Amino acid sequence: MNCIYMHFLNFDPPNTNPVSLYLVFSVIAAYFILLMVISYFTSRNSSDESFFTGDRESPWFLVAFGMVGAGLSGVTFVSVPGMVGNNFLFFFQFVLGNVVGYLFITFVLVPLYYRMRLVSIYSYLNERFGRYTYKTGSLIFLISQSFGAALRLLLAAKILQFAFFDRVGIPFFITVIIILLLVWLYTNKTGIKTIVWTDTMQTMFLITGAVVTIYSITQSLDLSFAGSIRAVTEHEYFQVFSWDGQSGNNFYKQFIAGILIAIAMMGLDQNMMQKTLTCKNQWDAQKNTLTYSMILAATQFLFLGLGVLLYIYAENNGITLPVGPEGQFLDTDTLFPALALNHLGLVAGISFLLGIIAASFSSVDSALTALTTSFTYDFLDISKKTGNEKKKYKNWVLIGFSVVLFLIIMAFSESRGDVISLIFNVAGYTYGPLLGLFLFGMFTTVKTKDRFVPMVCISAPVLTYFLSWYCASKFDFNFGFISIAVNGTLTILGLLLIRRKVIIES
Repeated sequence: MNCIYMHFLNFDPPNTNPVSLYLVFSVIAAYFILLMVISYFTSRNSSDESFFTGDRESPWFLVAFGMVGAGLSGVTFVSVPGMVGNNFLFFFQFVLGNVVGYLFITFVLVPLYYRMRLVSIYSYLNERFGRYTYKTGSLIFLISQSFGAALRLLLAAKILQFAFFDRVGIPFFITVIIILLLVWLYTNKTGIKTIVWTDTMQTMFLITGAVVTIYSITQSLDLSFAGSIRAVTEHEYFQVFSWDGQSGNNFYKQFIAGILIAIAMMGLDQNMMQKTLTCKNQWDAQKNTLTYSMILAATQFLFLGLGVLLYIYAENNGITLPVGPEGQFLDTDTLFPALALNHLGLVAGISFLLGIIAASFSSVDSALTALTTSFTYDFLDISKKTGNEKKKYKNWVLIGFSVVLFLIIMAFSESRGDVISLIFNVAGYTYGPLLGLFLFGMFTTVKTKDRFVPMVCISAPVLTYFLSWYCASKFDFNFGFISIAVNGTLTILGLLLIRRKVIIES
């Protein structure tokens, strides 16, 4: 395996024209203007509920395609190709689990949400358990989504910082503020109604960026279509399945974690389900989730194949990445940006920029809308407010969560490694209690002592962390992404300990 070293700031590009400063600015400006045009047309004839429900008129196929952009974000666009150097294609085991998880979402959760006509999906917990559980579930989402959205935006912001803002002397924190301000400008009025359409455009740019990069690499390496497939499948990194029981990449750990994290991060996530609930009816929503799962799986495999090609290109051109003390690559998230912007020519550079700009906005616009919806409905009881009150509360909450995302991004701004692993590891701790609450609620008729639920939801992730540390240090057994299963199980056991003897009638 070649030793690879590269960093944004000291990367020495070859004599292929890197994307110019003025061109970068033009692309950013043109993209933002396009978003504002979409926002203008979608905001016409909007109601007080448009921000939260999209007036429940969204075409299902449009929602499905647009959700791919939000599901991928800059993490898949940059981090998945980069992680191939350390994890080969083992991530696809996780993706296969996702597909199974989406079946549960389609045939169990979507009918439940439509039957109850939910705006905030955490209202279910109020009906099933009580006020404390309801508020706890919503708070878990707010924490989980804030960290997830911030980490996704962090990666995209760093790339835009390298490509443009550093070159004009703008510090990183100003870059983040600019991105959040631009997002606020086009989502402020109609929220999810606008995002359904903008996410569709963003998905198109994300996928186009990957396809153009693949084409540029194959042309540079003088590979035919068949030759590029052969080069990828015969490379040492093309390993999809791992059967090492102690490894965090073990197939069963990855597959089971893929199922559970899909249910938690999509089916129990206000961000993703809010888009689904804008469909006209339950059948359209189910078609949406099934179509979304297939497109997402295919796209993620495309990005993994792109990752192998990027490393092949780097090896053939003597490009190197820093290596850690245990032989693992560091800063793998820099591989794709540096090659696209400095090595693969103008067309690939522009396509990459459009893709990462799309990722920047798609990763944060729907997250801010979902956070605003959840907080205003679950904590401010906005459904009982008048039109002007709704607007005032919504605006202040949207600004508040923009500040929260900014603070989290700055706290993690010096982190290294692939962001996608960090996101799913964090999700194992933050979404685990939410998974346990919903599964316990749907598949048992047991009532709990509602006021003790917050204690269970705090204890479960703490115990999961110490169990993970103990197993790794004493038995060299890595939980990997499966920590969400441990966390959810501990939550269910905790709920059983605080059960009441009264049984809900079937």
